[in-house]
Amino acid sequence: MQVLYKIVSRQIWEEAEKLGVFVGAGIDVKDGYIHLSTAAQARETARLHFAGQTDLLLVAVAEASVAQNLKWEPSRGGQLFPHVYGALDPAKVLWAKPCAWNGAAHDFPAEFI
Repeated sequence: MQVLYKIVSRQIWEEAEKLGVFVGAGIDVKDGYIHLSTAAQARETARLHFAGQTDLLLVAVAEASVAQNLKWEPSRGGQLFPHVYGALDPAKVLWAKPCAWNGAAHDFPAEFI
């Protein structure tokens, strides 16, 4: 099973859980899709876009659960990144775990592959 990852603030994710739908963070809404990363891309995404940010979650999403709305598109350095054109159902994600800032980088949860 391919797992994709979303880095998001705890506040935004908890609000999505209450509403039963995640339409994305500000950058996602602006771009018109939810930015995800593969396991190979997630740490660099955290370093480039979330350095110093605290109270983040790493959300694991099964690729099969978003396949209908998933597009792989070139981004950073020409790499293909997973983008979801549509909303995510928070109840269908695999897990959402803290991704704590340790002063130099984010500590990814033990479940991260």
